[in-house]
Amino acid sequence: MVYKILVIGGAGFIGSHLVDELLIKNHEIVVYDNLEPQVHGNIHIPPEYLSKEIHFIQKDIRDKDALKNALENVDVIFNLAAIVGVGQSMYKIKKYVGVNSLGTANLLDLLANEPHGVKKLIVASSMSTYGEGKYICEDCGEIFPKIRELEQLKNKDWEMNCPSCRKKAKPIETNEYKHQDCTSIYALTKKDQEKMSLLIGKTYGINTTALRLFNVFGSRQALSNPYTGVCAIFSSRLLSNNPPIIYEDGLQTRDFVHVKDICQALILSMESDLANNQIFNVGTGIPVSIKKVAEILGKHINPKIKASITNKFRPGDIRHCYADISKISTKLGYKPKYAFESGMKELIEWVKLQQGKLVDRSKLANEELKAKGLLK
Repeated sequence: MVYKILVIGGAGFIGSHLVDELLIKNHEIVVYDNLEPQVHGNIHIPPEYLSKEIHFIQKDIRDKDALKNALENVDVIFNLAAIVGVGQSMYKIKKYVGVNSLGTANLLDLLANEPHGVKKLIVASSMSTYGEGKYICEDCGEIFPKIRELEQLKNKDWEMNCPSCRKKAKPIETNEYKHQDCTSIYALTKKDQEKMSLLIGKTYGINTTALRLFNVFGSRQALSNPYTGVCAIFSSRLLSNNPPIIYEDGLQTRDFVHVKDICQALILSMESDLANNQIFNVGTGIPVSIKKVAEILGKHINPKIKASITNKFRPGDIRHCYADISKISTKLGYKPKYAFESGMKELIEWVKLQQGKLVDRSKLANEELKAKGLLK
């Protein structure tokens, strides 16, 4: 079936890839995006990688009149609009809550109060809403620890201790039933987005799906945005002849999922009734250390530059979190197609084409975090 689809945030990293995949299926696409300068720079036209086969609306999700007009005859909405940045969210609180939480509220207010034909709403949530991942203690079994105490981090005791017996705990796959223990304003706003969307969707009969995206990487990620994903931040520094900065000891792990696999999950959520009113993790189920990420990027982008492992820390950072993807695999048939190494190859090829086109702003970002007491 062919739909008219509104992709809010569709000019961005994930959104533009999603648009490409949807166009292959002959859907009619409307992209609604404010071209946030922190992501896109000071441009006033859509980025050149965005397909010309779409109708583009340059407006903010907080602009209710513009958003109302964009909803005309729309069947499906993908809400990918968000300001992204865990650390920055802790001092630009109004901006993050305004765009992420209140922007989503603006959309939902229209769906609750205005006539429309929207049949499906898919919202991008985040693994950051979990806080720490799930662990197992050899004596106490499965545990769901809080973030590490400041005193532990000051002692450079990086790994997670069991809250009951204090033995070191082993990270395991985190499933959708783990309690959401947000450790940043960004995470809290992503939780707002998913909870509000599911609630209003259920109340008004709009089939809604929330996808908790793990650490997304791939081409088109904003390299000049120092608050985005670690792959982009490290790539930007290497292109600028600066070493990637690694906090703690570099052995903390994340689940890195390629943007094309994110698109697979988004489209499956649109096409399957089994996704209706559900929450799914979207990752690979494979943990990768931050140190390994830096080593692979350094080897292929700028071999002369070695990563700097600082043994400094950011209060509130989690140690380990990777996805249990059994639910989305069983219900929707999701299967990651990009292994970490092949996905990195695609990213690196694109990164090399950006030589001379970007400004490394990570030093300024770190100075801001340090000034706010968010970097120790």
